[in-house]
Amino acid sequence: MIKKQRVQSVDFLRGLTIMLMILVNTPGDWSYVYTPLLHAEWNGLTLADFVFPFFLFIVGISISFVYKHKKADSTIYKKILIRSLKLIALGLFINVFLPYFPFIETESIRLPGVLQRIGIIFCIASILYLNCNRKQLIFIAVTILVGYWIWLAYIPLPDGISPTLERGSNNWANYLDYVLLKGHIWKPDYDPEGILSTLPAIVTTITGIFVGEVLVSTAKRKLVLLAIMGGSFMIIGYLWNIFFPINKVLWSSSFVLVTSGYATMFLVLFHYFMDHKKHDFGNLVKYVGANAIIIYFSSMILAKSFYLIKIDSQTSVHQFLFETFFVHPSIDKPLSSFFYALVVVGFYTLLAYFLYKKKIFIKV
Repeated sequence: MIKKQRVQSVDFLRGLTIMLMILVNTPGDWSYVYTPLLHAEWNGLTLADFVFPFFLFIVGISISFVYKHKKADSTIYKKILIRSLKLIALGLFINVFLPYFPFIETESIRLPGVLQRIGIIFCIASILYLNCNRKQLIFIAVTILVGYWIWLAYIPLPDGISPTLERGSNNWANYLDYVLLKGHIWKPDYDPEGILSTLPAIVTTITGIFVGEVLVSTAKRKLVLLAIMGGSFMIIGYLWNIFFPINKVLWSSSFVLVTSGYATMFLVLFHYFMDHKKHDFGNLVKYVGANAIIIYFSSMILAKSFYLIKIDSQTSVHQFLFETFFVHPSIDKPLSSFFYALVVVGFYTLLAYFLYKKKIFIKV
């Protein structure tokens, strides 16, 4: 999405999010990763847990920019549907891809995924934005968050089993994934991009829509308004955490509000310096944001290939590169693992720079 007039802070936050996503996804050794770069075991919040909600939040901002003056008609719906299907197809391709014959995984294919969720939510949020006013969107968002909490915490499972918010089959989100997607989810008992948890994730994108509306408005004190919005999200989210814990896997209602609050606050900071004060910095980061989806897709395909292609019967390309060039007796293993991830981020940053300079913008 490259236009003459751009909100630099949004481009920067998008690029930063993708870079952090690659950093989190490609350590040298998964046994040696700094805690902030690992997702929370269940309840809680780490640096890694901010990545996906931040990206969905930015999707919402982009929706408000692109469709603000669009008329809801068959042409627009067709474009939205096609883009959504492309994202879903790319996500499924990542899951089934093999870097050797027969090139397609035929057993235990994981159906959910990051791009699949982005595609579904983009479609739903775009249609809602085109057909609902602000009050209606707020009503939908609140209904989803409260309804999701009631569903998970208070509605009995089949056979009268009391629901829990813990990991396992007595959790509604996990139960539905296990029953409907059995054998095709990330873990035997749950998937972080599962069916039911997609509902509150829609609200993450809706919060981005609200923020995007303010960004393009003519309000004189938009930064103050955004700060109030972000602070309100965080306060309500942390209070809700007492009853409905912050949890990325469940994409709990408190998780939605807290992460959207942080995303808004970071955007306020970047917007002040980059768009208000007109300081020009972070161009490399913005280049990554200019081709965000293709950079993410490429990183996942290459990383999967490096793990699956073997140099010998025991050693993968990934392991060979890590142990040959990054492991040293004088360097702690976690630091070596972190350096490997940084180099990978650097590689894709250079790729983004090349694409930008060649004016190659691959849209999905």
